Amino acid sequence: MSGSRNAWCKRAWLIGLGLSLAAGMAHRPVYAIKQFADEFKEVYVKEGTPLAAEVENAKCNVCHVGKSKKDRNAYGHALAERLDKKEDKDDKEKIRKALEEVAALSSEPGKADAPTFGQLIAEGKLPGGPISE
Repeated sequence: MSGSRNAWCKRAWLIGLGLSLAAGMAHRPVYAIKQFADEFKEVYVKEGTPLAAEVENAKCNVCHVGKSKKDRNAYGHALAERLDKKEDKDDKEKIRKALEEVAALSSEPGKADAPTFGQLIAEGKLPGGPISE
């Protein structure tokens, strides 16, 4: 009887461990396009700055809103107009050029006194605005 109890305990422990690992991996946010995120960080993010903390917290929400990669904020839309996620993901020069072009754009095109995306970044703010769920 103790042998079957030990086997049951071992099975229950392994199932619990598996569920814990699966839950931890499912909750982990990822960048939508790693190469784009890497270039953004390379160009704009300096360790120990307010922007670094914001980007670390935002993860893929630097360009996206919500949980779907299909939903972009204004910054993400501006980049998507210039970059193709499949064709351009390995073209660092094109990614950097797109980042530079988008930095010069107004964060709110209909508002005359709105800061550019680049100005927001320089102020240590996320270019697409605060994270919203």
